[in-house]
Amino acid sequence: MKFQHLTLSLIAAGLLAACSSAPNQNQGAAVEDRSSGAASSGVDGNRVTTVNANDGANGSAYPELRDPKNILSKRSVLFDYDSYVVKDQYRPLVEAHAKFLVAHPKVKMMIQGNTDERGSREYNLALGQKRADAVKKALGLLGVAESQLESVSLGEEKPSCTDASESCWSANRRGDMLYSGEF
Repeated sequence: MKFQHLTLSLIAAGLLAACSSAPNQNQGAAVEDRSSGAASSGVDGNRVTTVNANDGANGSAYPELRDPKNILSKRSVLFDYDSYVVKDQYRPLVEAHAKFLVAHPKVKMMIQGNTDERGSREYNLALGQKRADAVKKALGLLGVAESQLESVSLGEEKPSCTDASESCWSANRRGDMLYSGEF
C-alpha cells in the first residue's frame, strides 16, 4: 500500500512538472514594418494598391466608380431567399467590375456578404460568406487575380433596410462590392 501511494505521488509530481513551463522568451509573432509607407504607395510591384473612390482629381482616382451613369457605380448583387447563386440579371454588373479589375491589376476589392435578419446569427454569417464567395468566384472566373479579391460575411449586421417586409428583406440579401478606401 505504501509503495502504491509513493508511486501515485511520483506520477502526480511528474505530471505537474510536465504541465508547468518556463516563461517563453519569444512571446509574439514578428510584426511587419510599415513605417516606410511603401505598402500604400503602390511602389512594390507585388503589393495591391489602395484605391480610394474619394481621392484624386475631381473627387475620384477612378471617376467611373462614382459616375451614376456608369455600371461600375452599382455595387450590389442581390440574392434569392436562402440562396447564394449569382442570378443572370447581375452578370453584366459582375462582368463590368471584372473588366475594371483586370485592367487595373493593382486595385483591390472586398466583397461583403449580407443576409436579412431571419435565421440564426451563425446561419446568417455562413450564408453571407457563401454569397461573398459566390461573387468572388464569379469575378475570378472572369480573370480577376485572387490577390485582388477578399470576401467577408457581415451576416445580418449591415442591413440596407430595416422594415420587416419582403421588399426590405430582399434588399438585405446581397453581396456588396467595395473598392479599397470604401471599407
